Amino acid sequence: MAGTRRTGRLFWKFFLSQWAGMTLTLVCVTFYFHLTGRRPPPNDAEMMLLFGLVPVVPLGSVLVTMLLTSAGLAWYLSRPIRHLSWALHRVAEGHLDTRVQDRMGRRNDEIVDLAGDFDRMARQLQQVTESRNLLLHDISHELRSPLARLQLAIGLLRQSPEQTDAMLDRIERESQRLDALIEELLTWHRLEAGAGFTPASRIDVLDLLQAIAEDAQFEAQAQGKSLRLEAQGQFVAEVHGELIYRAFENVIRNAIKFTSAGSEVQVRVEIDAATDSLNCWIEDQGPGVPPDMLDRIFEPFARVAGSENVQGVGLGLAIAQRAFALHGGEIRAQARPGGGLTMRMALPRSHIYPA
Repeated sequence: MAGTRRTGRLFWKFFLSQWAGMTLTLVCVTFYFHLTGRRPPPNDAEMMLLFGLVPVVPLGSVLVTMLLTSAGLAWYLSRPIRHLSWALHRVAEGHLDTRVQDRMGRRNDEIVDLAGDFDRMARQLQQVTESRNLLLHDISHELRSPLARLQLAIGLLRQSPEQTDAMLDRIERESQRLDALIEELLTWHRLEAGAGFTPASRIDVLDLLQAIAEDAQFEAQAQGKSLRLEAQGQFVAEVHGELIYRAFENVIRNAIKFTSAGSEVQVRVEIDAATDSLNCWIEDQGPGVPPDMLDRIFEPFARVAGSENVQGVGLGLAIAQRAFALHGGEIRAQARPGGGLTMRMALPRSHIYPA
């Protein structure tokens, strides 16, 4: 109702402004005749009735024209705004599937462009809301699993005190998983908000990769696997060191996690002088990813069939993708010839970061 009252007021504003403009024109014409002493061209039929110096018949025609044009223009301008007001109220009530451009008819003006912008905004809000709801569902599921195992371990500990050591180990592992999940969730939230990280600074990304590769090689050897890094030279870039470290580490550790026992993870780095960027390929020899999942594995808590028993939070690749996007880079997954997965990352040397 409030939107109808507002657009109704707009209708009368347009109507009265047009009426006032045309009335002022008539007043000026009459005043001109009065000051100059001139009179309109004589016409016996019309001169029989005068309104001051103005013949009544032409005056009546002008007034009818003023009425029709003012009403038509006011209706033409206020009607689409009434539709926009209705759509805004619908969205405010939570109906994010509301669209308004189809209600504009065959118009082709700035108001229709505004309606198109509104529809795009509503569509994006709907997508964001749906993804957030799905994310909340996934988060609750991921939190519930370790909590359930913690409760089970505590119950078994009370029933069988002789299993104290085993149950305490289980409680410690589940606590560590919860701590890792919360840490990843906080990182994800900060990336989504685009804030909360140290300012960008000049860092040699190859030194960063070398440090990650050394730690990853140590972990890989304990699992009967290996990692080889091929990188030369320097690549000093303006980056958020914490984020880039986390992004590369997540992808490399993910490759070690899925590569087959006795196989090698290859990390190859090249500097592209043409684009002044760093390209990195990380190849594993694991089971790979189905073609329809190559893009979806970067979604939060995405799981590939058969990987349910692999330990992990499920946010590593999502965080990596957001981190590279924040730096103006990208990360893509593709099938590796001969089996396995290849992750390609591109990182520009400099980028204008959002304030």
